[in-house]
Amino acid sequence: MTCDDFGTRLGAYVDQELDAAARADMEQHLRTCPVCQLHHERQRALSRALRDHLPTIEASDLLRARITGAIQGAYAERRRTPARRWRWVAVAASALFVVTASYATLASRRALSPRVDIAHEVLSSHVRSLMPDHLTDVASTDQHNVKPWFDGRLDYSPPVHDLAAQGFPLIGGRLDYVNSRPVAALVYQRRQHVINLFVWPTNAADGRAPEITERGYHVLRWARAGMAYWAVSDLNGDELRQFARLDQLMDSIATSREDHQ
Repeated sequence: MTCDDFGTRLGAYVDQELDAAARADMEQHLRTCPVCQLHHERQRALSRALRDHLPTIEASDLLRARITGAIQGAYAERRRTPARRWRWVAVAASALFVVTASYATLASRRALSPRVDIAHEVLSSHVRSLMPDHLTDVASTDQHNVKPWFDGRLDYSPPVHDLAAQGFPLIGGRLDYVNSRPVAALVYQRRQHVINLFVWPTNAADGRAPEITERGYHVLRWARAGMAYWAVSDLNGDELRQFARLDQLMDSIATSREDHQ
């Protein structure tokens, strides 16, 4: 199975809609392809977010009437047509139901804002990173080791700062997959708490957005100098905001130094 084949069946696999042979093929590919493992985890996180957070939408009276009319019309057609033709009528009625249901699902997904969607992605990535041997690809407290490690692995260079003197030591970094692209995940620590700082390029204007709190985790996000930053941790909100301010301050100092060189 190729990665393209895996991608076309991923939604059905996550929703448990494949037969046993197809599932076995998917699972065998998953065991050997780390890129598709990331896609799989992301799809599962998205499915959980849709299931847990989308509101239940009742069909309108007009939609109910249209579906009922289609079913009644198909039933009447069955009584006066041969069996073969009836099968095509049944398919048409089923298609109408699938289309209307898909439309409602699509409308529901659009109600989930992109920022909330990304927040669930970074939160899932943070939780996944806490599993054994998932936290770092490069383990180092030296920013001059972590930053060069991303060269050739990403199409951008993430800013990396050591905040050990301020009580937030850098412990490493890794590649992750968020917002439909590979991203840098910088890993910091505050006592026994892990902070994941996800960084990738953006066209958004500089500034901060409201924080998100879910299941005991805090998510902060801001943009500066063409980069999007998402910090997530189970650290208390005050200390995570302190971390964010320190990182932004270090960014400002680094930019000022570059401007004077």
